[in-house]
Amino acid sequence: MSTKIELSRDAEPADLAAAVEGDGGIKVIRGSGDCRGWNGIRYKLGMSSGNVGSTKLSMNVATIPPGGVAAAHIHVGFELMLYILRGRVRHEYGEGLRQVVENQAGDFIYIEPGVPHEVFNLSDSEPVVAVVARSDADEWQNIVPYVRPAEASEKTAP
Repeated sequence: MSTKIELSRDAEPADLAAAVEGDGGIKVIRGSGDCRGWNGIRYKLGMSSGNVGSTKLSMNVATIPPGGVAAAHIHVGFELMLYILRGRVRHEYGEGLRQVVENQAGDFIYIEPGVPHEVFNLSDSEPVVAVVARSDADEWQNIVPYVRPAEASEKTAP
């Protein structure tokens, strides 16, 4: 049976643990639905320090809606790996977001700590769905916005 739990990005650990089964070394979350959103992305309830007590990893499933964009950001101090289950995505990345790579279902992606990137769903009709694994036990901390250089100069113009 799947339980949909609505949580904010800042959900309390007790709330996160409500859908977890098991103990004694193995814990399970059964088929969770989307439970929270951040930066244009919807997330299924995943596993993290907040609900399974992990100390080095977190993992969940992310969905970018058709035509959606996950605004530019940086992962501070942790690695990230993705496996695209469905859809096509473009990452603009690196200093000034000048580099580009496109990926599709079946591709793995690795993002080093500190690399600025912005993520675009390339379809106007299909979502992008990806498994996301982080080398940080907290799913939500240590992610900071990144402002494109052109955006920065526009914001400082009189």
